[in-house]
Amino acid sequence: MEIKGKELYGRKFQLCVEDKPILLKLATYFLRDKELCRDQQIDLDKGIMLTGPIGCGKTSLMHILRFLNGGQYRYLMKSARDITFEFIQEGYEIIHRYSRGKLYTSEYRNYCFDDLGTENNIKYFGNECNVMAEILLSRYDLFVSKRLVTHITTNLSATELEEAYGNRLRSRLREMVNLIGFDKDVKDKRK
Repeated sequence: MEIKGKELYGRKFQLCVEDKPILLKLATYFLRDKELCRDQQIDLDKGIMLTGPIGCGKTSLMHILRFLNGGQYRYLMKSARDITFEFIQEGYEIIHRYSRGKLYTSEYRNYCFDDLGTENNIKYFGNECNVMAEILLSRYDLFVSKRLVTHITTNLSATELEEAYGNRLRSRLREMVNLIGFDKDVKDKRK
């Protein structure tokens, strides 16, 4: 992981010793080690929700971890804010794109939605929409019916997620993802 991190982010990139428990859980999941996942209480059929304070390395780690697996487990990274900006331009087709795939096809994709909670509710032709909530609710249906995996990074706590998206989505997220969280006191690695 550190070699790929240096390749992606430059020679100053390094993994921190204090992050070892988080790194172990993530590596265990993305390397698909069934025995270690069972020991770590990680469900390989679910996605990952990586939580933690700003600057702890959530986004960087999820970018790096994309290279540990391939084929059906490969995922695309997409910023929640970028998706809402696309919604402003293209409308409700964006919800379909990030949940069910391209319009009129069944091209399901695994995604990691980065920085969930940084986006705002958006109005499109006067109709207000919580774009990410709608996408995640649609992806929940696909998780149940097709085992479609969704990964998420967020700075929000469980309570903040419920305030932003409602208890209905929070409940579904519990079923869809393994929660892996950095300690709230972890240092900002950007400093």
